[in-house]
Amino acid sequence: MALVYQRHPRPPLIRGLQTKTECMPTVRFTYALKRFFPAIRDTTASSGTLPDILREMEGAYPGLQSYILDEQGNLRKHVNIFIDGELITDRLHLSDGCKENSEIYIMQALSGG
Repeated sequence: MALVYQRHPRPPLIRGLQTKTECMPTVRFTYALKRFFPAIRDTTASSGTLPDILREMEGAYPGLQSYILDEQGNLRKHVNIFIDGELITDRLHLSDGCKENSEIYIMQALSGG
């Protein structure tokens, strides 16, 4: 006797039922930044644009934004930001887009010999 399995259709996806952590960008920091910001850890952001996210991280970790951005608001030479594994291309205006579930990596660029 053969068993027959019936496939049940999936229920429709209903917007707004995701938890906050599932639909917000996650900001991750390299361990090297702990030297300057000992309390820093991976943080979920509630904003969508990169400049908004950096302002939000400044609220969580005072002084971080001035470490990342220069006096004109441009990304400092010793800092790199990756969105979903891609290095951002706009270091002046930070206009690179990110999605609700993006992973944003902020890291100190290292050099030496």
